[in-house]
Amino acid sequence: MQGETLCVELNLQRLYQELLPAVYRVAYTYMKNTYDSEDAAQEAFIRLARCSRSFQNERELKSWMLVTVSNVCKDMLRRRQRQDLNLDDYPELSAPMDEKQELLRAILDLPDKYKSVIYLYYFEGYAVKEIAKVTRQTEGTVKSWLFRARKLLKRSLKEEL
Repeated sequence: MQGETLCVELNLQRLYQELLPAVYRVAYTYMKNTYDSEDAAQEAFIRLARCSRSFQNERELKSWMLVTVSNVCKDMLRRRQRQDLNLDDYPELSAPMDEKQELLRAILDLPDKYKSVIYLYYFEGYAVKEIAKVTRQTEGTVKSWLFRARKLLKRSLKEEL
């Protein structure tokens, strides 16, 4: 029994090291700050440790983790009582943005559903069919969301230029 527990702990440790970067990136797209993103990622891994579900492969597990962390973030944002500071109100704190930062900011400003599909498609390399399964949407809906997200990004980036 004790050997089995050790095996599970080692497996969780390996999964943590492999999945943390992707889980943290998803959390950051929602929370937009390091501390809350770390909390959300930690909560997602706690849910994994408590999860009794079995996964067919590591790709399915990764999908489950990305959806879980996005749900954790949404819950945290709903419960948030404090008012966030808007950096636009403090121009003296602003630094000039390069193109990557502008793109990241434009992505972070997208509505959650668009942000998720953009992240899964471009950053994690998921196909439309896989995104549809993860988000529990039809493939047509995912394609529409990708199209609209690209359109919003294009418009947003043109306005900043």
